[in-house]
Amino acid sequence: MTDISPSAELAGVEAISRAYAAGEPEAALQAIDDYIRLRLAHTLCTVNRYDAQAMRVVRLYSSNPHAYPPGGSKDKTGTAWGRHVLLEQQVFVGQGEDAIREFFDDHDAIRKLGLQSVINVPVVDSGRCLGTVNFLMPRPAVSDADIHTARLAGLLALPAFQGLQRPD
Repeated sequence: MTDISPSAELAGVEAISRAYAAGEPEAALQAIDDYIRLRLAHTLCTVNRYDAQAMRVVRLYSSNPHAYPPGGSKDKTGTAWGRHVLLEQQVFVGQGEDAIREFFDDHDAIRKLGLQSVINVPVVDSGRCLGTVNFLMPRPAVSDADIHTARLAGLLALPAFQGLQRPD
């Protein structure tokens, strides 16, 4: 784990707070990505909304919009990952290229980006999965501290999901 200056830590929290205060859930997702990167040192962060009726995830945010543009979607019907993360609402940790290949259809794109591990965190409100916050790292393994940090990101993202669901 990296040493983070208290001023960088505070700046990250303030950026998230400002985005929520301004009613800008998309900006909050960017601020959460930036803040969590201080600890997790991930290379790719995506945030997906979950459409339970279609058993599909739709990308709301991406730290690499060229490779993973917002609006992209993935069908998760009948997948072990979908059952684990979306239905059972459990964090998924994939470590190493074999795990990425086993659970993700886009494993070639992930490999080409040099990513070897993933943490997918379901964002849950009142027993309902609203979506996921996803972190991919170039290292082949993650620590318990990494998983806890990713789970914190899921909690921080909950108000963004709630804000994006509100009718205008």
